[in-house]
Amino acid sequence: MAAVQARETPEKPAAPASMPTIAVADLPREGRKTLELIKKGGPFPYNKDGTTFHNRERLLPRQPRGYYSEYTVRTPFSRDRGARRIVAGKGSTGDPATSGEYYYTADHYRSFARIKE
Repeated sequence: MAAVQARETPEKPAAPASMPTIAVADLPREGRKTLELIKKGGPFPYNKDGTTFHNRERLLPRQPRGYYSEYTVRTPFSRDRGARRIVAGKGSTGDPATSGEYYYTADHYRSFARIKE
């Protein structure tokens, strides 16, 4: 009988190989502010900030339901929340504020870039 090896779960799931990255400094000013708020635990300007992101597009690494949270990146002159978001994973800490796992989308979930700190 062959031995079964346990799979280790990485602390920060790797983004798909084809996913681009973006440095924090390259985020729009409003994106940097949203990231700061996430790390502080709020308060957030929009009611939907911090709600579950379901990853229906399957562009982010697969994780159990409830793993990802979404946050609005304000869009100047927009009358609504706009298309820009940061999606945060819970990571090994279980808390988006300290997970270090953040993704930016400027086109309402059609594409993502892993935020590199």
